[in-house]
Amino acid sequence: MNTSRLLTKSRFKLAAECPTKLFYTGKPQLYRNLKQEDSFLAMLADGGYQVGELAKCFYPTGVEISSPNNAEAEAQTLEWLKQDKVVLFEPAIRFENLFVRADILVKDGNHFQLIEVKAKSYNSSDPKIVGAKGDLTSDMRPYIEDVAFQAHVLRSALQTLCPGAQVKSYLMMPDKSVKAAVSGLNQLFKIERANGRAKVTASPLATQFASTPGLQPLLALVPVDEYVDKVMQDGVHYMSFTAPLPQLATEWAEAYKHDRKIDPMPGKHCGKCEFKTRPQDGLLSGFEECWQQKYGLTPSQLAEGTVLDIYNFRRKDQLISDGTVLLSQASRAIEIVDARPELSLSERQWMQVNGIPPEEDRGGFWMADEVMRQEMRTWQYPYHFIDFETSTVAIPFHKGMRPYEPVAFQFSHHVMQADGSVAHVGEFLMTDPVVFPNFEFARALRAELEGDGGTVFMWSPHENTILNKVAGQLEGCLELGAPDDALGLIEFVRTLTTGGSRAMVDLCALSKRAYFADGIKGSSSIKKVLPSVMKWSGVLKSLYSGEVYGAVAAEGQDVVAKQVAIPSKNFKNFAWWVPSASDPSVPLEPYDLLRLEGEDLLGEGLMAGEDPDVLAITEGGAAATAYARLQFEDVDEVERRMIREALLRYCELDTLAMVMIVQGWQEAVGEMGSVKQLGSDQH
Repeated sequence: MNTSRLLTKSRFKLAAECPTKLFYTGKPQLYRNLKQEDSFLAMLADGGYQVGELAKCFYPTGVEISSPNNAEAEAQTLEWLKQDKVVLFEPAIRFENLFVRADILVKDGNHFQLIEVKAKSYNSSDPKIVGAKGDLTSDMRPYIEDVAFQAHVLRSALQTLCPGAQVKSYLMMPDKSVKAAVSGLNQLFKIERANGRAKVTASPLATQFASTPGLQPLLALVPVDEYVDKVMQDGVHYMSFTAPLPQLATEWAEAYKHDRKIDPMPGKHCGKCEFKTRPQDGLLSGFEECWQQKYGLTPSQLAEGTVLDIYNFRRKDQLISDGTVLLSQASRAIEIVDARPELSLSERQWMQVNGIPPEEDRGGFWMADEVMRQEMRTWQYPYHFIDFETSTVAIPFHKGMRPYEPVAFQFSHHVMQADGSVAHVGEFLMTDPVVFPNFEFARALRAELEGDGGTVFMWSPHENTILNKVAGQLEGCLELGAPDDALGLIEFVRTLTTGGSRAMVDLCALSKRAYFADGIKGSSSIKKVLPSVMKWSGVLKSLYSGEVYGAVAAEGQDVVAKQVAIPSKNFKNFAWWVPSASDPSVPLEPYDLLRLEGEDLLGEGLMAGEDPDVLAITEGGAAATAYARLQFEDVDEVERRMIREALLRYCELDTLAMVMIVQGWQEAVGEMGSVKQLGSDQH
């Protein structure tokens, strides 16, 4: 039996997003699938592998259908289902051209329990599956549709295999209302990787823990039959249409079997299409093919931008349905709300579509000077720039924590003095398995900031959210063996959060109000704003084009003879302003430089077959994944050291990026101080 062209549950999920994707999937030699490449890292970062393995521990007699061959797995499943009672993990069920590997299937005579295990957070004390209007919530609908498809396949197959069978459907998800009863649960589920596949090995203690009487399980078993029936009756919502699930499943299965492309229906969902390619890939772009087929657009037209690119614009579907698809066509659709002297969202969108007005263009950027000056005059030196790296995983690492409760494992700290001098003065990183870092994190941060009353900066509210959570954790354990300095730590943390005496300044919010540049697509992401500032700032070129960041003097060499050395904890003799090969007047983007630096540092120590991007960390998701690796995998000391060094370099760049942006903004509004060396005795 050829099972290569069957509609599986993963392909059904793909089609529910956009049925045209069925034509592109499974053709790596033609089309690149970005989500498929990221699936391992995503599952690792949120603990999805561990959730699946923990679920099995609640069924200690379960039998694993382990064959990767679908036909063989189906034969094994049918053989086991001849028994009156059995629990199967990953059983293979087929009906016509539909095929599923269920997570858990429990058979008890003529009664079946179909259990889909998800790392989706759930709160049994406040379940939110149906919204106020009686429809499934948008975040739960994909999971219910997934279970409904499996239930449809199982019920259809059982009509022949087991006439009269009754099927009940469940989701099993981490329950945020439950606290972990022990520490170190993550150490009971170790991940091993080989040949591109991940395998989780559970300790015998995991089953013992799951079956211990009196312990409320961390995973909630949620009956979803009423929601499955709703999907069967009301249909699957894909794009702007609704159709019965059995009908869609049959249509999609036939199209996939015969490799027939379903006509594309472009919409705002195309913005998240995984079948896009980078110029260096040398592969086809499913996204481009769809938009060429529907609108006759050329690749060069698409490259100039579409309405999908408009920042935070809610009427994309309306424009697309009206045939307004190119960015250059969208001017009339943007209703300007004048927020002078600040920049309104609609003004930001208008500039993205039309460009910066010539009379306001200052060389590729726009700035609300007076807003910037007024804001800067409220700041107090020395300036403190901080950035956190955190992890939220499904299975809590520590006793008393709930699923998806944040762990703050790292921060970086740069200081800028009134004379303009800069230094990377502090950092924190705790990655030891089982050790709970949050309270030590707060202590270390207090030690960094308590020496003066200077303004503290963050980029986005994430740091504020994390500090509030840490304060709540400290308050929650005051009667349960809290650390001796808990009250002092709470008081310190509350000074930094919203409403506190030293509340952090959000530079991202300031960027949204007062800064816009060509090429950032309306975004205020630090990874967009920093390169844009570096393109026009003469000060940044002067300060960072020499190898002065983390400069170390050789014997007899004066490293500050021409330029000012900037102390760093993780870089040596590094230049951040490096001209690009294509245009020497434009610098390479710093996060790209970080990737190159990371790969160079890894050198021959890189593990065989390891992806350099995994260790040359350049974004927050990769940092969370790296932390998860140090918790879940048996990583040897060489690789552990490389991962830690990569984390330190990445977090340091995030706080340096804030420094550089502020320096550029100061230059633009005439608030730049003179630059001097910051000695070690000044902090």
